[in-house]
Amino acid sequence: MLKVFCPYRICPLGAHVDHQKGYITGFAIDKGIHFEYEITEDGSFELTSSDFEGVLKFTTFGILELQEDWGNYMRGAVKFLRDKYNLTKGLKGNFKGEMPIGGLSSSAAVTLCFIKALIKANDITLSNAELIDYAYKCEADFVGLKIGKLDQSCEVLCKKNKYLFLDTLDMSYRLISENVRHTPYEFLIVYSGQARKLVNSAYNVRVDECKSAAYLAKALLGKEYGKYKDTYLRDIPYYDVKKVESFIPIKWMRRAQHFYNENQRVLDGIKAWEKGDMKEFGKLVKESGISSIELYEAGSELLKDLNHIINTTPGVYGGRFMGGGFNGCCLAIIDPSKKEEIKKSVSERYLLLHPEMKKTYAVFTCETGDGIGD
Repeated sequence: MLKVFCPYRICPLGAHVDHQKGYITGFAIDKGIHFEYEITEDGSFELTSSDFEGVLKFTTFGILELQEDWGNYMRGAVKFLRDKYNLTKGLKGNFKGEMPIGGLSSSAAVTLCFIKALIKANDITLSNAELIDYAYKCEADFVGLKIGKLDQSCEVLCKKNKYLFLDTLDMSYRLISENVRHTPYEFLIVYSGQARKLVNSAYNVRVDECKSAAYLAKALLGKEYGKYKDTYLRDIPYYDVKKVESFIPIKWMRRAQHFYNENQRVLDGIKAWEKGDMKEFGKLVKESGISSIELYEAGSELLKDLNHIINTTPGVYGGRFMGGGFNGCCLAIIDPSKKEEIKKSVSERYLLLHPEMKKTYAVFTCETGDGIGD
């Protein structure tokens, strides 16, 4: 059997801004999706998953449309790749994830695993930028989720012990090494017990609210606004938006405030990381989580409770929920010397509030890792 691995990602700062061309940051971690497969000579696909029921069967030559199953990312990949390349070979294999689904971008990891295997089977070479674009198109253009490129970029570009800073306006990036005097730290992933589902959630609504704020602000300011789909908050400086905020619906303005504040937190976080000050870094991560709740209005009740518990636990520098924020997991940046006490305290407090999650709740530690890219 052939094998390919794609890591999950964590994003300490840069929440909910990639779809508005904002700044994002992240790490690949040492856990992710494993795909074991064989190449089929007739262009057929037979795929299974340890996390989902059902066997996916389709061919590279057939009609590929959205279905009510877990295979749409793979269908999208075949559809978009065959538009440019001659796909003659398919895949038979199984996906297996190392952690519960929710907030770590398992969908992007599955997609990237599949694309990597498919291009290898068909002797196709893609650059890292092309790999990111194809994985993005599967979720955005085929599945219909109004995402940015945070997930795919982290899972392709990241390197172990380096902090990725990426500007999604032009996709320029740099990898920032640890300071030799870094405050000791470790990443803790706390799974709420309820999986995330973004399609048909409020995620797409939030994206539209951001774009609507930008579009209206441009019109009020007398700026050229063009097509709605091509409008982003990054197009307008915050001081200009502030001039017309009284004419912008309150909810839309809250989304804009989160965007501009989060962009600044990313820049402040890079300074803290470069100094090795993880206490200041964690403080910014905590502020990001609060803004995601109060201004962006994301987060299920489970995640809000978990977020509060994490950030009121001694030894935690800061934390926030990850992904789209509609169920899933929280990230905590912690003092490693207090790891066991933190895990015990968080678990006890959370399960006291939500005993129904006892069977599915989980807590993990992780290290940074390399992305799937070259």
